Amino acid sequence: MNTNFIEELKWRGLFQDCVSDTEIQLNKESTTGYIGFDPTGSSLHLGSFQQIMLLKRLQLAGHKPIALMGGATGRVGDPTGKTEERKLLSIDEINANIDGIKVQLSKFIEFGSGKNDAQLVNNYDWFKDFSFLDFIRDVGKHITVSYMMSKDSVQNRLETGLSFTEFTYQLIQGYDFLHLYQKYNCKLQLGGSDQWGNITTGVELTRRITGDKVYAVTSPLILRADGSKFGKSADGENVWLNPKMTSPYKFYQYILQRSDAEAIDLNRRFSFKSKEEIEALELEHSTRPVIQKALAKELTEMVHSAQDLEVAEKATDFLYGNASMEELHQFSEEIISDLLSSLNRFEISRDKISGGISPVEFLVESKILPSNGQARQKLTENAISVNKAKINLDTQIGIGHVFNEKYILVRQGRRNNYLVELV
Repeated sequence: MNTNFIEELKWRGLFQDCVSDTEIQLNKESTTGYIGFDPTGSSLHLGSFQQIMLLKRLQLAGHKPIALMGGATGRVGDPTGKTEERKLLSIDEINANIDGIKVQLSKFIEFGSGKNDAQLVNNYDWFKDFSFLDFIRDVGKHITVSYMMSKDSVQNRLETGLSFTEFTYQLIQGYDFLHLYQKYNCKLQLGGSDQWGNITTGVELTRRITGDKVYAVTSPLILRADGSKFGKSADGENVWLNPKMTSPYKFYQYILQRSDAEAIDLNRRFSFKSKEEIEALELEHSTRPVIQKALAKELTEMVHSAQDLEVAEKATDFLYGNASMEELHQFSEEIISDLLSSLNRFEISRDKISGGISPVEFLVESKILPSNGQARQKLTENAISVNKAKINLDTQIGIGHVFNEKYILVRQGRRNNYLVELV
């Protein structure tokens, strides 16, 4: 499927800036382009997903993607967007992380030896024998200190402190672009808008050394509605693409819980539905919320599998649908643990319910509701369920309601699920 790559990025909200004539170059011929990935973890996370999708869209538009593993730059650390120097990893840690990331990328991008099949390269391969003296003589002399100082990634760190190691990062990344151009005829670098300074250093370095023009495109960063970083859970943990680090259920739930504005934006950026399909979905969403679920289904199946999606949907239906408690036993211990850990938790003394207590006392003692009056009102409104069954003022809550030896599941209304733990 060959498309106008820049036009595709623009309507999807994936275009921020580009070097002049980039669109002309991409429309003229099949072009090799790359994105760098820092091997700071054994898995990529949802915050990295946009970069993966950019490579995939580049390939679908008839161009050739290169995924660059930062085996060398990972030993230095990019100061962009950081307030302090990052902890440096050992060589063994970096190599293990690269192996894990390779497996993940192959799920989304076609690798091989065909004309526009992707390649995976590691910048450690060309930096490992590059001596410091050779680097500052052959590369450093082409870029002035004033040019490097003008970059936002440097300016933003001057007050908090910037080591020489981090200061040189843009030169190292710039040399990556030069090397890829000279060895693979790679004429394009893609990245997030925060990488513009590093990317343009590569463009300038290539021009000064070879006299040739290379190109670049950046995309807007994804931010949550509150301005926080996309791809982190409520407790600040990354949402990983590795199912052992973030389960498919939690992954599915994270997408499902995005606000309307976030979901509409993410759907354009991440979905592989056509422009017409996405616009039709947005029109339908204006009358009833449909995008969150559609995107959660598409991404969970894309990142994990159709089977994982099915389990995630069944687990979600257990909490928010009409499934009975018996259906909890169909899930693995891992899924049950994820289900329970996703709920707001309350506590009540085991002794308190051992002989049975009224539902009003149960709701107030566990602090789900603040007063007897509110508890009675909710019970009278038929708004409280215990273990998926409606209760009323006459129900007695006791040990018979406990499952997994220490839990009672409570729902208030249609969407508020709580876990009461016996202590």
